[in-house]
Amino acid sequence: MTLPEHALNPTPSPTTPAPSPVSPAGSRLPQAWVWTSVALGVAAAIAIISAAMLWQRLNNIQQQLALQSADSRSQAVEARTLARQADDVSRDTASRMSVMEARVGEVALQRGQLEELVQSLSRNRDDTMVGDIESAVRFAMQQSQLSGSPDPLVSALKIAQQRVSVSAQPRLAPLQRAIARDLDRIATSKSLDTAGLLARMDDVLRQIDDLPLQNDVLDKNARRSAPARGRTGQPAPAAAATASASANATADDPAAPSWWLSALSTAWGVVHEEARSLVRVRRIDYPDAVLLSPTQAFFVRENLKLRIMNARMALLGRQMNASRNDLAAAADAVHKYFDVSSRRGQQAAQQINQLQQAMQDVEVPRANDTLAALATAAAGR
Repeated sequence: MTLPEHALNPTPSPTTPAPSPVSPAGSRLPQAWVWTSVALGVAAAIAIISAAMLWQRLNNIQQQLALQSADSRSQAVEARTLARQADDVSRDTASRMSVMEARVGEVALQRGQLEELVQSLSRNRDDTMVGDIESAVRFAMQQSQLSGSPDPLVSALKIAQQRVSVSAQPRLAPLQRAIARDLDRIATSKSLDTAGLLARMDDVLRQIDDLPLQNDVLDKNARRSAPARGRTGQPAPAAAATASASANATADDPAAPSWWLSALSTAWGVVHEEARSLVRVRRIDYPDAVLLSPTQAFFVRENLKLRIMNARMALLGRQMNASRNDLAAAADAVHKYFDVSSRRGQQAAQQINQLQQAMQDVEVPRANDTLAALATAAAGR
Protein backbone atom coordinates (compact mmCIF):
# COMPACT_ATOMS: atom_id res chain seq x y z
CA MET A 1 0.00 0.00 0.00
CA THR A 2 1.62 3.36 -1.10
CA LEU A 3 0.95 6.82 0.29
CA PRO A 4 0.71 10.02 -1.77
CA GLU A 5 3.84 11.98 -2.13
CA HIS A 6 2.43 15.05 -0.51
CA ALA A 7 1.78 13.00 2.56
CA LEU A 8 5.42 11.87 2.67
CA ASN A 9 6.94 15.22 1.73
CA PRO A 10 5.11 18.20 3.42
CA THR A 11 7.18 20.75 1.66
CA PRO A 12 4.86 23.33 0.19
CA SER A 13 4.69 23.79 -3.42
CA PRO A 14 5.84 27.10 -4.95
CA THR A 15 2.31 28.03 -5.57
CA THR A 16 1.28 27.41 -2.06
CA PRO A 17 1.00 30.55 -0.04
CA ALA A 18 3.28 30.96 2.90
CA PRO A 19 1.85 29.89 6.14
CA SER A 20 0.85 32.33 8.57
CA PRO A 21 2.48 32.46 11.83
CA VAL A 22 1.46 29.59 14.03
CA SER A 23 -0.09 30.29 17.19
CA PRO A 24 0.72 28.27 20.27
CA ALA A 25 -2.57 26.49 19.93
CA GLY A 26 -1.87 25.48 16.41
CA SER A 27 1.54 23.97 17.18
CA ARG A 28 -0.05 20.78 18.24
CA LEU A 29 -1.37 20.01 14.76
CA PRO A 30 1.95 18.85 13.26
CA GLN A 31 2.60 16.50 16.15
CA ALA A 32 -0.72 14.78 15.59
CA TRP A 33 0.07 14.61 11.94
CA VAL A 34 3.39 13.02 12.72
CA TRP A 35 1.86 10.40 14.89
CA THR A 36 -0.68 9.70 12.27
CA SER A 37 2.03 9.38 9.67
CA VAL A 38 3.97 7.03 11.91
CA ALA A 39 0.93 4.91 12.49
CA LEU A 40 0.23 4.86 8.83
CA GLY A 41 3.82 3.90 8.12
CA VAL A 42 3.70 1.10 10.64
CA ALA A 43 0.47 -0.08 9.19
CA ALA A 44 1.99 0.15 5.72
CA ALA A 45 5.02 -1.81 6.86
CA ILE A 46 2.82 -4.41 8.46
CA ALA A 47 0.75 -4.56 5.31
CA ILE A 48 3.87 -4.92 3.20
CA ILE A 49 5.21 -7.65 5.45
CA SER A 50 1.83 -9.39 5.42
CA ALA A 51 1.68 -9.06 1.65
CA ALA A 52 5.15 -10.48 1.34
CA MET A 53 4.33 -13.35 3.63
CA LEU A 54 1.10 -13.92 1.77
CA TRP A 55 2.93 -13.81 -1.49
CA GLN A 56 5.46 -16.31 -0.21
CA ARG A 57 2.70 -18.50 1.05
CA LEU A 58 0.95 -18.26 -2.26
CA ASN A 59 4.17 -19.25 -3.95
CA ASN A 60 4.46 -22.22 -1.62
CA ILE A 61 0.88 -23.14 -2.33
CA GLN A 62 1.50 -22.81 -6.03
CA GLN A 63 4.56 -25.00 -5.74
CA GLN A 64 2.64 -27.57 -3.74
CA LEU A 65 -0.16 -27.39 -6.24
CA ALA A 66 2.32 -27.80 -9.05
CA LEU A 67 3.88 -30.76 -7.27
CA GLN A 68 0.48 -32.28 -6.56
CA SER A 69 -0.53 -31.62 -10.13
CA ALA A 70 2.63 -33.31 -11.34
CA ASP A 71 1.98 -36.20 -8.97
CA SER A 72 -1.60 -36.34 -10.14
CA ARG A 73 -0.45 -36.40 -13.72
CA SER A 74 2.06 -39.12 -12.99
CA GLN A 75 -0.58 -41.05 -11.03
CA ALA A 76 -3.03 -40.51 -13.85
CA VAL A 77 -0.44 -41.84 -16.28
CA GLU A 78 0.20 -44.76 -13.99
CA ALA A 79 -3.53 -45.26 -13.55
CA ARG A 80 -4.00 -45.19 -17.31
CA THR A 81 -1.13 -47.63 -17.63
CA LEU A 82 -2.59 -49.85 -14.94
CA ALA A 83 -6.02 -49.53 -16.49
CA ARG A 84 -4.56 -50.48 -19.84
CA GLN A 85 -2.76 -53.39 -18.24
CA ALA A 86 -5.91 -54.35 -16.37
CA ASP A 87 -7.81 -54.15 -19.63
CA ASP A 88 -5.23 -56.36 -21.26
CA VAL A 89 -5.33 -58.74 -18.30
CA SER A 90 -9.12 -58.78 -18.36
CA ARG A 91 -9.10 -59.49 -22.08
CA ASP A 92 -6.49 -62.19 -21.54
CA THR A 93 -8.50 -63.54 -18.63
CA ALA A 94 -11.66 -63.48 -20.71
CA SER A 95 -9.92 -65.34 -23.50
CA ARG A 96 -8.53 -67.82 -21.00
CA MET A 97 -11.96 -68.20 -19.42
CA SER A 98 -13.46 -68.89 -22.80
CA VAL A 99 -10.74 -71.46 -23.43
CA MET A 100 -11.32 -72.97 -19.97
CA GLU A 101 -15.04 -73.06 -20.53
CA ALA A 102 -14.46 -74.80 -23.81
CA ARG A 103 -12.16 -77.28 -22.09
CA VAL A 104 -14.63 -77.75 -19.25
CA GLY A 105 -17.32 -78.45 -21.82
CA GLU A 106 -15.03 -80.97 -23.51
CA VAL A 107 -14.22 -82.55 -20.14
CA ALA A 108 -17.93 -82.72 -19.28
CA LEU A 109 -18.63 -84.30 -22.65
CA GLN A 110 -15.81 -86.77 -22.19
CA ARG A 111 -17.03 -87.51 -18.66
CA GLY A 112 -20.52 -88.16 -19.95
CA GLN A 113 -19.14 -90.41 -22.65
CA LEU A 114 -16.95 -92.17 -20.08
CA GLU A 115 -19.92 -92.70 -17.76
CA GLU A 116 -21.95 -94.08 -20.63
CA LEU A 117 -19.05 -96.34 -21.52
CA VAL A 118 -18.70 -97.49 -17.91
CA GLN A 119 -22.44 -98.12 -17.69
CA SER A 120 -22.31 -99.96 -20.98
CA LEU A 121 -19.39 -102.03 -19.75
CA SER A 122 -21.23 -102.65 -16.47
CA ARG A 123 -24.35 -103.70 -18.33
CA ASN A 124 -22.30 -105.92 -20.60
CA ARG A 125 -20.55 -107.39 -17.56
CA ASP A 126 -23.86 -107.99 -15.83
CA ASP A 127 -25.34 -109.49 -18.99
CA THR A 128 -22.30 -111.72 -19.35
CA MET A 129 -22.58 -112.75 -15.70
CA VAL A 130 -26.30 -113.47 -16.13
CA GLY A 131 -25.56 -115.60 -19.19
CA ASP A 132 -22.81 -117.50 -17.36
CA ILE A 133 -25.06 -118.12 -14.36
CA GLU A 134 -27.89 -119.35 -16.58
CA SER A 135 -25.57 -121.74 -18.43
CA ALA A 136 -24.10 -123.04 -15.18
CA VAL A 137 -27.54 -123.56 -13.61
CA ARG A 138 -28.89 -125.40 -16.65
CA PHE A 139 -25.81 -127.62 -16.82
CA ALA A 140 -26.10 -128.34 -13.09
CA MET A 141 -29.77 -129.26 -13.58
CA GLN A 142 -28.76 -131.76 -16.26
CA GLN A 143 -26.14 -133.22 -13.94
CA SER A 144 -28.71 -133.48 -11.15
CA GLN A 145 -31.12 -135.22 -13.48
CA LEU A 146 -28.44 -137.68 -14.58
CA SER A 147 -27.13 -138.40 -11.10
CA GLY A 148 -30.37 -138.02 -9.18
CA SER A 149 -28.57 -135.92 -6.59
CA PRO A 150 -29.24 -132.21 -5.98
CA ASP A 151 -25.60 -131.54 -5.05
CA PRO A 152 -24.51 -130.21 -8.50
CA LEU A 153 -27.48 -127.84 -8.62
CA VAL A 154 -26.91 -126.67 -5.04
CA SER A 155 -23.24 -125.96 -5.78
CA ALA A 156 -24.12 -123.99 -8.93
CA LEU A 157 -26.75 -121.94 -7.09
CA LYS A 158 -24.38 -121.11 -4.24
CA ILE A 159 -21.69 -119.94 -6.69
CA ALA A 160 -24.28 -117.84 -8.53
CA GLN A 161 -25.46 -116.32 -5.24
CA GLN A 162 -21.90 -115.37 -4.33
CA ARG A 163 -21.29 -113.74 -7.73
CA VAL A 164 -24.50 -111.73 -7.51
CA SER A 165 -23.60 -110.57 -3.99
CA VAL A 166 -20.15 -109.42 -5.10
CA SER A 167 -21.54 -107.51 -8.10
CA ALA A 168 -23.82 -105.41 -5.81
CA GLN A 169 -26.17 -104.45 -8.65
CA PRO A 170 -29.65 -103.35 -7.54
CA ARG A 171 -31.31 -104.78 -10.64
CA LEU A 172 -29.98 -108.25 -9.71
CA ALA A 173 -31.61 -108.23 -6.26
CA PRO A 174 -34.65 -110.26 -7.52
CA LEU A 175 -32.23 -112.86 -8.87
CA GLN A 176 -30.57 -113.19 -5.47
CA ARG A 177 -33.94 -113.67 -3.77
CA ALA A 178 -34.96 -116.29 -6.36
CA ILE A 179 -31.71 -118.22 -5.79
CA ALA A 180 -32.35 -118.20 -2.03
CA ARG A 181 -35.89 -119.56 -2.55
CA ASP A 182 -34.60 -122.37 -4.80
CA LEU A 183 -31.91 -123.31 -2.28
CA ASP A 184 -34.49 -123.47 0.52
CA ARG A 185 -36.84 -125.60 -1.56
CA ILE A 186 -34.07 -128.02 -2.60
CA ALA A 187 -32.88 -128.29 1.01
CA THR A 188 -36.35 -129.39 2.15
CA SER A 189 -37.01 -131.74 -0.80
CA LYS A 190 -36.23 -135.44 -0.97
CA SER A 191 -33.32 -136.70 -3.01
CA LEU A 192 -33.16 -139.84 -5.10
CA ASP A 193 -30.65 -142.42 -3.85
CA THR A 194 -29.59 -143.64 -7.27
CA ALA A 195 -26.70 -145.71 -5.96
CA GLY A 196 -28.94 -147.50 -3.46
CA LEU A 197 -31.59 -148.19 -6.10
CA LEU A 198 -29.00 -149.59 -8.49
CA ALA A 199 -27.61 -151.85 -5.73
CA ARG A 200 -31.10 -153.17 -4.97
CA MET A 201 -31.72 -153.85 -8.67
CA ASP A 202 -28.45 -155.77 -8.84
CA ASP A 203 -29.56 -157.81 -5.83
CA VAL A 204 -32.83 -158.68 -7.60
CA LEU A 205 -30.85 -159.70 -10.71
CA ARG A 206 -28.74 -162.09 -8.62
CA GLN A 207 -31.87 -163.67 -7.10
CA ILE A 208 -33.62 -164.42 -10.40
CA ASP A 209 -31.69 -167.63 -11.08
CA ASP A 210 -32.71 -169.02 -7.68
CA LEU A 211 -36.40 -168.03 -7.82
CA PRO A 212 -38.68 -171.11 -7.81
CA LEU A 213 -41.18 -171.38 -10.66
CA GLN A 214 -44.80 -172.31 -10.14
CA ASN A 215 -44.33 -175.62 -12.04
CA ASP A 216 -41.13 -176.50 -10.22
CA VAL A 217 -42.51 -179.85 -8.88
CA LEU A 218 -39.27 -181.66 -8.17
CA ASP A 219 -37.95 -179.03 -5.86
CA LYS A 220 -41.24 -178.82 -3.99
CA ASN A 221 -41.46 -182.63 -3.66
CA ALA A 222 -37.91 -182.73 -2.37
CA ARG A 223 -38.68 -180.02 0.16
CA ARG A 224 -41.89 -181.67 1.26
CA SER A 225 -40.47 -185.25 1.38
CA ALA A 226 -37.56 -184.18 3.53
CA PRO A 227 -39.57 -184.39 6.78
CA ALA A 228 -40.80 -187.86 5.78
CA ARG A 229 -37.37 -189.22 6.46
CA GLY A 230 -37.86 -188.54 10.12
CA ARG A 231 -38.18 -185.54 12.30
CA THR A 232 -34.66 -186.06 13.53
CA GLY A 233 -33.22 -185.85 10.01
CA GLN A 234 -32.39 -189.56 9.81
CA PRO A 235 -33.60 -191.81 6.96
CA ALA A 236 -36.56 -194.09 7.41
CA PRO A 237 -34.56 -197.34 7.97
CA ALA A 238 -32.57 -195.65 10.68
CA ALA A 239 -35.79 -194.48 12.28
CA ALA A 240 -37.13 -198.07 12.11
CA ALA A 241 -33.95 -199.41 13.69
CA THR A 242 -34.22 -196.83 16.39
CA ALA A 243 -37.84 -197.80 16.98
CA SER A 244 -36.95 -201.51 17.18
CA ALA A 245 -34.08 -200.78 19.57
CA SER A 246 -36.38 -198.79 21.76
CA ALA A 247 -38.91 -201.67 21.58
CA ASN A 248 -36.24 -204.18 22.68
CA ALA A 249 -35.15 -201.85 25.41
CA THR A 250 -38.66 -201.53 26.71
CA ALA A 251 -39.73 -205.16 26.15
CA ASP A 252 -39.32 -205.91 29.82
CA ASP A 253 -41.48 -202.92 30.70
CA PRO A 254 -45.13 -204.01 30.79
CA ALA A 255 -46.41 -200.41 30.64
CA ALA A 256 -44.59 -199.54 27.35
CA PRO A 257 -46.33 -200.05 23.95
CA SER A 258 -45.35 -203.03 21.90
CA TRP A 259 -42.67 -202.68 19.23
CA TRP A 260 -45.02 -203.58 16.42
CA LEU A 261 -47.22 -200.60 17.17
CA SER A 262 -44.19 -198.29 16.81
CA ALA A 263 -43.16 -199.89 13.52
CA LEU A 264 -46.70 -199.63 12.18
CA SER A 265 -46.87 -195.96 13.11
CA THR A 266 -43.57 -195.27 11.37
CA ALA A 267 -44.63 -197.09 8.20
CA TRP A 268 -47.91 -195.21 8.13
CA GLY A 269 -46.12 -191.90 8.37
CA VAL A 270 -43.86 -192.76 5.42
CA VAL A 271 -46.78 -193.89 3.26
CA HIS A 272 -48.76 -190.77 4.15
CA GLU A 273 -45.95 -188.43 3.19
CA GLU A 274 -45.37 -190.23 -0.10
CA ALA A 275 -49.07 -190.02 -0.93
CA ARG A 276 -49.14 -186.31 -0.17
CA SER A 277 -46.16 -185.77 -2.49
CA LEU A 278 -47.94 -187.54 -5.33
CA VAL A 279 -51.21 -185.63 -5.12
CA ARG A 280 -51.40 -181.81 -4.82
CA VAL A 281 -54.37 -179.47 -4.88
CA ARG A 282 -53.48 -175.90 -5.94
CA ARG A 283 -55.19 -172.82 -7.30
CA ILE A 284 -53.77 -171.87 -10.71
CA ASP A 285 -54.27 -168.22 -11.66
CA TYR A 286 -52.03 -168.41 -14.74
CA PRO A 287 -52.31 -171.77 -16.51
CA ASP A 288 -49.43 -170.91 -18.82
CA ALA A 289 -47.05 -170.87 -15.86
CA VAL A 290 -47.74 -174.54 -15.13
CA LEU A 291 -47.16 -175.59 -18.75
CA LEU A 292 -43.70 -174.04 -19.07
CA SER A 293 -41.02 -176.29 -20.46
CA PRO A 294 -37.43 -176.07 -19.16
CA THR A 295 -36.42 -174.11 -22.25
CA GLN A 296 -39.29 -171.70 -21.79
CA ALA A 297 -38.44 -171.36 -18.10
CA PHE A 298 -34.91 -170.33 -19.10
CA PHE A 299 -36.24 -167.63 -21.39
CA VAL A 300 -38.70 -166.45 -18.73
CA ARG A 301 -35.80 -165.92 -16.35
CA GLU A 302 -33.77 -164.13 -19.04
CA ASN A 303 -36.70 -161.88 -19.95
CA LEU A 304 -37.12 -160.99 -16.29
CA LYS A 305 -33.43 -160.09 -16.12
CA LEU A 306 -33.81 -157.94 -19.23
CA ARG A 307 -36.72 -156.12 -17.63
CA ILE A 308 -34.68 -155.36 -14.53
CA MET A 309 -31.69 -154.29 -16.64
CA ASN A 310 -33.91 -152.01 -18.76
CA ALA A 311 -35.26 -150.44 -15.58
CA ARG A 312 -31.67 -149.97 -14.42
CA MET A 313 -30.66 -148.25 -17.67
CA ALA A 314 -33.76 -146.04 -17.59
CA LEU A 315 -32.89 -145.02 -14.03
CA LEU A 316 -29.38 -144.07 -15.12
CA GLY A 317 -30.89 -142.06 -17.98
CA ARG A 318 -33.31 -140.34 -15.56
CA GLN A 319 -36.31 -141.80 -17.43
CA MET A 320 -38.41 -142.49 -14.39
CA ASN A 321 -41.59 -143.44 -16.24
CA ALA A 322 -39.79 -146.02 -18.38
CA SER A 323 -38.03 -147.44 -15.32
CA ARG A 324 -41.30 -147.72 -13.39
CA ASN A 325 -42.98 -149.40 -16.38
CA ASP A 326 -40.19 -151.97 -16.64
CA LEU A 327 -40.37 -152.66 -12.91
CA ALA A 328 -44.16 -153.06 -13.16
CA ALA A 329 -43.69 -155.59 -15.99
CA ALA A 330 -41.06 -157.42 -13.91
CA ALA A 331 -43.45 -157.56 -10.94
CA ASP A 332 -46.20 -159.00 -13.15
CA ALA A 333 -43.77 -161.66 -14.48
CA VAL A 334 -42.74 -162.60 -10.95
CA HIS A 335 -46.37 -163.02 -9.81
CA LYS A 336 -47.28 -164.87 -12.99
CA TYR A 337 -44.46 -167.40 -13.46
CA PHE A 338 -42.76 -167.68 -10.07
CA ASP A 339 -43.87 -169.02 -6.73
CA VAL A 340 -44.48 -165.90 -4.62
CA SER A 341 -45.52 -168.09 -1.68
CA SER A 342 -41.90 -169.12 -1.20
CA ARG A 343 -39.47 -167.04 0.82
CA ARG A 344 -37.32 -166.06 -2.18
CA GLY A 345 -40.33 -165.23 -4.31
CA GLN A 346 -41.82 -163.01 -1.60
CA GLN A 347 -38.50 -161.25 -1.09
CA ALA A 348 -38.05 -160.55 -4.83
CA ALA A 349 -41.62 -159.27 -5.25
CA GLN A 350 -41.27 -157.07 -2.18
CA GLN A 351 -37.99 -155.56 -3.43
CA ILE A 352 -39.49 -154.77 -6.84
CA ASN A 353 -42.48 -153.04 -5.22
CA GLN A 354 -40.16 -151.02 -2.99
CA LEU A 355 -38.16 -149.92 -6.04
CA GLN A 356 -41.33 -148.73 -7.76
CA GLN A 357 -42.44 -146.81 -4.67
CA ALA A 358 -39.01 -145.17 -4.22
CA MET A 359 -39.03 -143.81 -7.78
CA GLN A 360 -42.59 -142.54 -7.48
CA ASP A 361 -41.97 -140.49 -4.32
CA VAL A 362 -38.87 -138.62 -5.55
CA GLU A 363 -38.77 -135.83 -8.13
CA VAL A 364 -35.67 -134.38 -9.76
CA PRO A 365 -34.96 -130.90 -8.26
CA ARG A 366 -35.26 -127.87 -10.55
CA ALA A 367 -34.40 -124.17 -10.21
CA ASN A 368 -37.48 -122.67 -11.83
CA ASP A 369 -37.46 -119.41 -9.83
CA THR A 370 -33.81 -118.80 -10.64
CA LEU A 371 -34.34 -119.41 -14.35
CA ALA A 372 -37.32 -117.02 -14.40
CA ALA A 373 -35.30 -114.32 -12.59
CA LEU A 374 -32.40 -114.84 -15.02
CA ALA A 375 -34.75 -114.38 -17.98
CA THR A 376 -36.08 -111.16 -16.45
CA ALA A 377 -32.55 -109.84 -15.78
CA ALA A 378 -31.43 -110.72 -19.30
CA ALA A 379 -34.40 -108.84 -20.75
CA GLY A 380 -33.27 -105.73 -18.82
CA ARG A 381 -36.49 -105.32 -16.81
